[in-house]
Amino acid sequence: MKSFSDKIKDARASLGLSQTEIAQATGVSVRSIAAYENGEKTPRQGTMLKLAKALQVSVTFLTDDSCEDPMADIDKDGYIAEAREHYGASGARDMQQLMQDNAAFFAGGSVSQEEKDMLFESLTKAYFACREAAKEKFGRKES
Repeated sequence: MKSFSDKIKDARASLGLSQTEIAQATGVSVRSIAAYENGEKTPRQGTMLKLAKALQVSVTFLTDDSCEDPMADIDKDGYIAEAREHYGASGARDMQQLMQDNAAFFAGGSVSQEEKDMLFESLTKAYFACREAAKEKFGRKES
């Protein structure tokens, strides 16, 4: 099992990128990248998405010490990022939870990537529709 800090260092090194280049790609300071790699701090979810994208790995890989597959659940990351764009951190958390709660759809069999994409797309559309309906009904502003 590798820690978050080890995974970041290894992924960056495998891409041949410097801490400065990763910092520029994610919009955080070089000091923050060094702190992540030294195990001194962990990024917020929005930064974690940017970091995963810059390192060409999934958020699941970075955040789950038992995960050894850099591509595990990478197909979910785009949907979570889209929810964050529309509804902020709470939207990203909600979408991540939706994805986790619906993992049972894939239990016990192999599912094609196309079928996974269809489910994730449907969940995203349903989530957005519900958020918009709530906004209209209750007149709440979205963050």
